[in-house]
Amino acid sequence: MDINAYIESGILELYVAGQLSEKENQEVYELMQQHPEILQEVLEIEAAVVKLTAAVSPHAIDFESFKGKLGNTETKVVDLKPQKPNWISYTGWAASILLAGGLLWTLNNKSELEEQLQTAETERNYLEIQIEDARENLAATKNLLNAIRDKDIISVPLGGQGDFANSYAKVYWNKADNTIYLDAEGLPNAPEGKVWQVWSLTLNPLIPTSLGTIDDFNTDDNKIFAIANANESQAFGITLEPEGGSESPTMEQLYTLGVVASTP
Repeated sequence: MDINAYIESGILELYVAGQLSEKENQEVYELMQQHPEILQEVLEIEAAVVKLTAAVSPHAIDFESFKGKLGNTETKVVDLKPQKPNWISYTGWAASILLAGGLLWTLNNKSELEEQLQTAETERNYLEIQIEDARENLAATKNLLNAIRDKDIISVPLGGQGDFANSYAKVYWNKADNTIYLDAEGLPNAPEGKVWQVWSLTLNPLIPTSLGTIDDFNTDDNKIFAIANANESQAFGITLEPEGGSESPTMEQLYTLGVVASTP
């Protein structure tokens, strides 16, 4: 946008005089917010109108000249015809009224502008936090991908069980650092009052060991969880348990189960 051409177009003078439509006033106001040069020009126009109004005000009367006329005793015929009003004086007062309204509108909207600037600053800070969080999440994702792509990682698919045949999950077990990475994308959100609990199992005899509950499952976006596991696991299972978890798995709520493949 050519700011100088806009200023020279005369629209700002009409804005100060209150001669624009509501839509045009709004457009000028928005440009004032965006361009300090336009705001400064409006303030200068209003200052000029104040000076002009004072110059043509009905109170700006030459009283010395009026006094001299009163002292003149020469008899003159009085013209009883109605005199034309001094439109210049009235125009000055009208301009004053318009200017006052314009100044009040500008002051009110200046406060709104300050509030909008404060809001913009808050939004900018929030955006910076989001960007930083995204960077941290990206770094964590890269670390996770590197972990599950390790050549020594053990991959254990967990298939759906019984009435939950459509459920599935996958465990990536890194024995070197006693960690499993659970990809639980195939599980539904836990109902209110329930949590998912992960189990390490030995099969002969069958001994379940809790690896803990996934309390933030419903709010986690990627559904991948790092869990400590120092057990000699032969299988992994996931059950739906009451909040806080259970000492032993509720077999009727066993959603997924997977056996660790034996190494040759």
